[in-house]
Amino acid sequence: MFTRKIGIDLGTANTIVFVPSKGFIINEPTIVALSLPDNTVLAVGREAKDMIGRTPDSISAYRPLKDGVIADYYITKAMLKYFIAKATGSMNMFSPEVVISVPAGITSTEKRAVMNAAKEAGAKEAYIVKEPILAALGAGVPINQYSGNMIINIGGGTSEVAVVALGGIVAWSSLRVAGNKFDQAIMDYVKKKYSLFIGEQTAETVKIEIGSALPMKEKLEFQLRGRDLVSGLPRDLVLTSNEIAEALNPYLLDIAASVQSVFNNTPPELVADIMGKGIVISGGGGNLRHIDEFFKRMTGVQCFVAEEPLFCVAKGTGLILNHLDVYKRTLLNKR
Repeated sequence: MFTRKIGIDLGTANTIVFVPSKGFIINEPTIVALSLPDNTVLAVGREAKDMIGRTPDSISAYRPLKDGVIADYYITKAMLKYFIAKATGSMNMFSPEVVISVPAGITSTEKRAVMNAAKEAGAKEAYIVKEPILAALGAGVPINQYSGNMIINIGGGTSEVAVVALGGIVAWSSLRVAGNKFDQAIMDYVKKKYSLFIGEQTAETVKIEIGSALPMKEKLEFQLRGRDLVSGLPRDLVLTSNEIAEALNPYLLDIAASVQSVFNNTPPELVADIMGKGIVISGGGGNLRHIDEFFKRMTGVQCFVAEEPLFCVAKGTGLILNHLDVYKRTLLNKR
């Protein structure tokens, strides 16, 4: 079976690849490891992530996307080539059509860079769709109806809030505060409060294991190891979920303010629709404990976390691939 269509959720933290009839075939970190002397690609995805914080001077692990857009064209192209080849298989003679997600706030130059990188990486044609549309589709939101729906998509590099109606985005806000900033907040908190230095991967593990948007009555605990900033020696530390909630609070308030600004720019009829239906939360940030309750307290509107929030955007690419001819005339933007 030759693969002629591929959907790519090109995220700052993770890249998820969807193929019709096969489902999600790749879910790997958006990281590339380079050999610095000759600038060649050594590893991509999970293998490259395992190298972070452990490499000699001659090897460097890069995140080629920053805040949802291409920061390094050459490395992004190499990474897309790897993912497309892995999705299509070595025996595939056809160049596939590719649907790629991009942030709502992307510029035309950044959009063109994504399309060109995909074509140079082996795609026959690349179609660009904005993440809030894909996230809404993947979350099961009927985007083509007259009534409005609000979606909060918290990814790795960006958090995007959008009101969707009649197949398009009516009001939106894109904020460069998301999962990566949450990790950094945990690192800074531990450093400031306990004089302990921990790495990016440890901070991410803490967020996944005990991360919460609100303090909990029954606190979760996690034991981690880091380097004491005073003695320089290794030290153990037990963190609680309530401490993580405290560390993340300033960033979550920024996202809540972004939701407020979108409401301010939304027609009152659509605001009434959203009040009745509630707000849908998607993206990897949707896995944070009590995130729905946090936004409900901040906005006064009922909130729901989508099923499998991390995969919503990739599911959306799958829906578009299944009806590509229809969407070519409406949603897809080839320029």
